[in-house]
Amino acid sequence: MIDSIKYYYSRFGISGVISAIKWKLGNSNDLMKVERKGIKAPFFLRLQTSDFPTFDQIFIRKEYNFGTVTPPKVIIDAGANIGLASIYFTNKYPDAKIIALEPEQSNFELLKENVSPYSNIIPVNAALWHKNEEINLIDPGLGKWGFMTERKNALEEGLVDSVCHAVQAMTVDKIILDFNLKKIDILKIDIEGAEKEVFSDTSSWIERVDSIIVELHEHMKAGCNRSFYNGTNSFSDEWKQGENVYLSRGNCITF
Repeated sequence: MIDSIKYYYSRFGISGVISAIKWKLGNSNDLMKVERKGIKAPFFLRLQTSDFPTFDQIFIRKEYNFGTVTPPKVIIDAGANIGLASIYFTNKYPDAKIIALEPEQSNFELLKENVSPYSNIIPVNAALWHKNEEINLIDPGLGKWGFMTERKNALEEGLVDSVCHAVQAMTVDKIILDFNLKKIDILKIDIEGAEKEVFSDTSSWIERVDSIIVELHEHMKAGCNRSFYNGTNSFSDEWKQGENVYLSRGNCITF
């Protein structure tokens, strides 16, 4: 209990401690309001969920803190979860259009609420994929940040009990077409293994992407690393920051 109090106080002050105690005592719902210096509007986290390590990655360890040659105009946040990366990006680059894709319904509902103060963030209830089709969302039991996607015929492969719901999948090409994008300055991807499918054939869109930030999940789906690197041979610069691999042509993101 002492460690929990220290955690909430160090990140959210006395209000965070009070929210956590009220929740523990059953006197409040599971949402904690967060107000943070330098962030335009408050947002919400779900207590006792993976929202908190996600918050730590983005706002404490600052894994998306990087330099740019010029401010990005278009950012795609694929695997947006509850919108924390999008919120970080829009406060750093307020003129950027941010398209935030999240397939899981409960995450998406909180994403919409969290980004509602920002007119430049467009929430989309969809999964990034290599085909435009309806697919299954799978819960492997990793928490709110660990949902995976799988083709519909996964139902025939013994995954019935772990299917949450169906969701529409979108390719990068379709996002470019639907939102009339000339190019994507930053493509941020955290999609729990679906990078294997997304990067299986990038020939029609990869040259329109200046920089990529990706968390690879080889441990969840074998072949992710090979697919990603085979599909991104045209990038000149690579480095790692936190759990993410960064690729850049030198036009947007810099070391």
